[in-house]
Amino acid sequence: MGALLLFGKDGQLGHAIRNSAWFGSAPALGRSECDLTDPAAIRAAIERHDPSIIVNAAAYTAVDRAEDEPDLAHAVNAAAPAAMAEIAAASGAALIHYSTDYVYDGSRSGAYVETDPTGPLGVYGASKLAGEQAIAAAGARHAILRTSWVYGPHGANFPKTMLRLAKERDALSIVADQWGAPTSVGLLADVTRRLIDGFSADGPGPSGIYHCAPAGRTTWHGFAQFFLMCCGQAGATLAVDPSSIRAIATEDYPTKAVRPKNSVLSCRRLEDAVSMAMPDWQDDVRALARQLAGVQ
Repeated sequence: MGALLLFGKDGQLGHAIRNSAWFGSAPALGRSECDLTDPAAIRAAIERHDPSIIVNAAAYTAVDRAEDEPDLAHAVNAAAPAAMAEIAAASGAALIHYSTDYVYDGSRSGAYVETDPTGPLGVYGASKLAGEQAIAAAGARHAILRTSWVYGPHGANFPKTMLRLAKERDALSIVADQWGAPTSVGLLADVTRRLIDGFSADGPGPSGIYHCAPAGRTTWHGFAQFFLMCCGQAGATLAVDPSSIRAIATEDYPTKAVRPKNSVLSCRRLEDAVSMAMPDWQDDVRALARQLAGVQ
């Protein structure tokens, strides 16, 4: 494994990568160590650590707030990875970067493949797509993982919010017409390790754009029901019966940023590249429920 440098160590994905056994004592940077809105700071950090592989888990992910902060969203999601890629191209390093289902408009009827046309519906998706394009244009060896509905035990996310609300309220209403696959940070960290191994081997490595999400699909309503059912089975005391959660339409829960209706991603290209089969989405959700049931 080559010398690593991780950006975004304090986010839920960065936290998972940093605490993976394979990561070891590699340098990991958060906001206090590197201002991602400052390309000069990014360059100084990379030159100081001289990595052969850069892992960028940092991102601006406040989807609704991005509509009011487009400059900041683009600075973190587009300009920062552009700077990383330019420096990587000059030094010969590889860059692993994470993108999103929000680069699509969600109008496709089946699972998206990497070559499908993009069409982000809001600032967040547009900023992430701009980051992808900048990385490709820089000419560095790179792997971009487009993923969906990310969650984990660290930080704020949908299942942790659902568990909190399910303990406070006796009724919940969740959107049931947006489709995708909940993706655990554990799966993303495992795939990251496999990509690092590929870049560390002889040859150009697994460069390009890949989809990374578990097998199967569900809605936010189905995600919430299954997760809370697993929490109950693991011993959590809930005020709401998961089977009674009301299914609502997107129009019944208006948000500032428009969400894609279909975020299902085909991961066949990634499976071939890293020689693994994506697990069912329920597997890691069930594991998280067991982990969190007695905590909150």
